[in-house]
Parts: sequence; structure tokens; C-alpha cells
Amino acid sequence: MDLQTLWFAAVAVLWTGFLLLEGFDFGVAALLPLLGRRPVDRHLMLRSIGPLWDGNEVWLITATGAVFAAFPGWYATWLPALYLPFVLVLFGLIIRAVAFEWRHSHHTERWDSTWTHVITAGSLIAALGIGAALGATTLGLPIDADGNRVGGPFAGLGWPALLGAVAVLAYSLVHGAVFLALKTDGPVRLAARAFARRWAPVAALPLLAWAGLVHLRSGTPATAVLWLVAALAVLVSWARIRVDREGQAFAAWAVVLLGSAATIFGAAFPVAVPSTVDAAFDVTLADASVSDYTLTVMTWATGIGLPVVLAYQAWTYWVFRKRLSAEPETPHAEPVPA
Repeated sequence: MDLQTLWFAAVAVLWTGFLLLEGFDFGVAALLPLLGRRPVDRHLMLRSIGPLWDGNEVWLITATGAVFAAFPGWYATWLPALYLPFVLVLFGLIIRAVAFEWRHSHHTERWDSTWTHVITAGSLIAALGIGAALGATTLGLPIDADGNRVGGPFAGLGWPALLGAVAVLAYSLVHGAVFLALKTDGPVRLAARAFARRWAPVAALPLLAWAGLVHLRSGTPATAVLWLVAALAVLVSWARIRVDREGQAFAAWAVVLLGSAATIFGAAFPVAVPSTVDAAFDVTLADASVSDYTLTVMTWATGIGLPVVLAYQAWTYWVFRKRLSAEPETPHAEPVPA
């Protein structure tokens, strides 16, 4: 495997890892108005992702940084063509992070409710923006021979962006529900399980459609097999959650994303950004890559640092692996008569 292919695979893994890990906390936050009817339930839902959400965002920074470092031509075409969704992503992530921190600075009902809504809004904006950017990138952008966007600021936000946005959000909602069923106990667990049972097959359709369209355009027999694996995993996850096997359902739902992402990136290779204006204007890996020497240095540096980061994050998940339950409210003590 040459270094360009290796780094394309690394970028694919990083984006998939981000969607897999950040996807469930996007989903949990988006489900707060639906499943967190009581303050104690909302608090439990936020506790389930509290130690994890900020570490999951590192995958986004790393994925974007890998594109910038290994394929600057891809980065130079991609981000300017999609300024609007990426600005929305940053806005969503910023207000979400602020809300997580500020929500705990006071403990009034109005304060908690306000910042809980901000957490939900920020998560929805970020999930939709990421999906729109990735959908538009993998299904095609209106770029010319120089890699510049043709048209105004909304030129790249057609139906591919809409499909990607819906796919990421729908997947994340069920991902978050299955995570809550696995991670919590009590009414939240029951409500999350019911939500996943009802919506899992429907929520997977946009993601499977996205992967299927990329495969039909430039796929191989291998990507066809990967798409079938993702489709079968939907049925497995749905069947497992129906018999209250949350761990197996969560693993199968993760395979849905892994198979779909592998289909998308595998079928797209070796094109980084396809052009909807003319196929001759496609940005390929060979056009976008840095030199082999730079890729070699990056490979050695990544080989040393990446295992440390992965080990630390795995340790974090291990430490916070236990199922959570709502803390019972402590009754106010009555004054003892003298």
C-alpha cells in the first residue's frame, strides 16, 4: 500500500471514528426534549455523556487536521466550497461546549432548562452541518478545473448535502437511544429502548441511501459487500434491541456506520472531491497530496503518538463503563421540635 492510500484510509478511519463516537452523544443531546421529561431524567442523560463528549470531539480536529496535512489540495477545495456548513458546525460545537459547562454553575429550574435547550440546539446544528459537508463532498461539489466552487455560497448545498445531513442526524438519534438503553437504568432506559425499537429501521435508510448512491457511481464488488453488511446490521440491531440485548444492539448499530462509511470511502477512492461540473475536474489523491517524504515523516509521528491517544481514550471509556441510574431525591429534613 502506497502512502497516499494509507493516509486516505487514515482520514476515512478518523471521520468514521468521529461519527461513531460523537454520534451517540449528539443523539443523546438531541433526545433530551423527547426522553428527558423530568429534570432527574435529563440530568441522568447528560451524566451518561458527561465524561465523554469533549474527548469525542478530538476526532473531528484530528480528521480535519489529517486532511490539511496529508492532502492540502483536498482541504483547499473542500473547506472554501463548504464555508457555510462548517461555520454552522463550529457555532454548534461552541454553544454546546459553553452550555455543558455553564449548566452546572447554577441550579435553578429555569437555568437548567435554558442551557439544556442550548445543548440540544448545538448538537443538532453540529450533526446537520457535518452531515451536509460530508454528503456534499462524497456525492459531488460544483468545482472547476482549479478546484474553486462554481456559484454562490449555497451552490454546494443541494440534495447531496441534505441527504448527508438527514443521514447523520437520523443515525445519531438511534445511536444515542441505544447508548442510553445500554448505559442507563430506570425510565430513561425503557424510553430509549422503545425509541430505538420504533425508529431504527427508518433511521438507517438515509445513511444506506447515501452509501448506495456513492457505490452506484463508482463502486466495486467489495463495496457492494460492505453495503450489504451495513444493511444486514440494521436488521440485527433492530432484532437485538427488541429482545432487550442492548450491548449486542449497540455493536450491530455501530457496524451499520462502519459498513456504510467503508462503502462511501471505498467507492470514492481515489477521488477526494468529485466535481458535478465535469468529471475531468475531480480532485484526486494524487493531485491533492503532499510529497512522499512529508507523508513518511507524518506516518512515523502518527505511529508513535496515536497509540498513546487511543489507549487514553479506551481507558476513559473503561473507567466510566458502569450503568447509571437516577439519583433519588433527598427529602428535606423536618425540624426536630425542641
